[in-house]
Amino acid sequence: MNDVKTVTVPTQAWHGDVPLDLEFPGSWDVITCKMNGHSATAMDEAGMRAALANPIGTETIRKLAEKRTEVAILFDDMTRPTRTADFIPLVLEELKAGGIKDENIRFVMGLGAHGAYTRTDFVKKLGEDVVANYPVYNHNIYENCTLVGKTTRGTRVMINSEVAKCDLKIGIGSIVPHLYTGFGGGAKILLPGVSSMDTIEANHEPLRHTILQTPLGEEIGLGKYKKNAVRLDMVEAARLAGIDVVVNSLLNINRENTALFVGDVEEAFLAGAKQAETHYATQTVEAADIIVANCYGKGSEAMLALVICQPFFSFEPPKDLVLVVNAPEGQVTHYIYGPFGKNTGGRHFLTFPAVADTPGLNRMLIFSPYGDKSGENWIGLEGSEVVRTWDKVLDSLKQTHGNRATVAVVPDATIQYFPQ
Repeated sequence: MNDVKTVTVPTQAWHGDVPLDLEFPGSWDVITCKMNGHSATAMDEAGMRAALANPIGTETIRKLAEKRTEVAILFDDMTRPTRTADFIPLVLEELKAGGIKDENIRFVMGLGAHGAYTRTDFVKKLGEDVVANYPVYNHNIYENCTLVGKTTRGTRVMINSEVAKCDLKIGIGSIVPHLYTGFGGGAKILLPGVSSMDTIEANHEPLRHTILQTPLGEEIGLGKYKKNAVRLDMVEAARLAGIDVVVNSLLNINRENTALFVGDVEEAFLAGAKQAETHYATQTVEAADIIVANCYGKGSEAMLALVICQPFFSFEPPKDLVLVVNAPEGQVTHYIYGPFGKNTGGRHFLTFPAVADTPGLNRMLIFSPYGDKSGENWIGLEGSEVVRTWDKVLDSLKQTHGNRATVAVVPDATIQYFPQ
């Protein structure tokens, strides 16, 4: 019998994508919970070109460009795992083939309610050449937003004024599981992406709840997208704003693009989401004593892993949960849900229950090599413990479980999901 069992997980998205070896006692039963698309093959250039040449529900970008002058390319921010630089040169090639001049193209990072980023981040997302040759802007949720209409649900849709002035609008992102909208991608690049704070708040109003305590509605939650009222409000907003085409990818465990869905903001999304239901689906380990949830693709929103792993908590025995938060950038600035002081936060500041009040959870450890006191206070339940080294995590677990334990390791608990 080996003295040690090792599971290697990806960490530090956007910071070198560093593999991390997690060691466990050889006597423990260690099971890696891989999503179905864990090792899916990355697309080559020919595959990406084919997707762009065969859009779903729209003309090609090239054809659309022939009738337009000013272009806004919206792309998701650093909290999202999309490797946009892999295919953005092909999108620009399509625009040029359609007659669009370089000086009439701009990029806008769809921050939603997240904090602003810098040139360094833009380069990671788009590549050096794009940032050097095209203007790239942060979205501002508090200023310079234009009213483009009101949804049937009553949401006043105020969007980035620079985007509103453009007659060709392209949304770039990835389709991965999302806590509220079922899956990300599609219309989310517009709302919340480049919408005003008031518009975002109006759309998110049904989501006011204390995480892990108040269930969301039947049609809202991970993997639930077809009749999701919050998501459908976003789609209507995207129609009002005139999003012409989206380019959305599916990702494997290394954040490589494995499929591209190009076309209409809703039709292309629905095609991608249908495949995503299977691609990201993962089996639970009912007998697990310990869940090790690695936070990679959305490492700066590590709290998502806590919710995504909830299905484990419905099985006996009560679980020990370990979040692996190896994120040099810390936790994202969030103007709606995040903390901005000891007792202050965003408009819908999330409060967390205690570990002791969470059914099915025995205790919670946060393995965080990079000290981030305010971030750790936000992602952890009351009564959770922050640990700086993996050796200390193991020592703590051994004290409880001794020589026998069943461990479920989730390689990326921020983008996987466990269908129920």
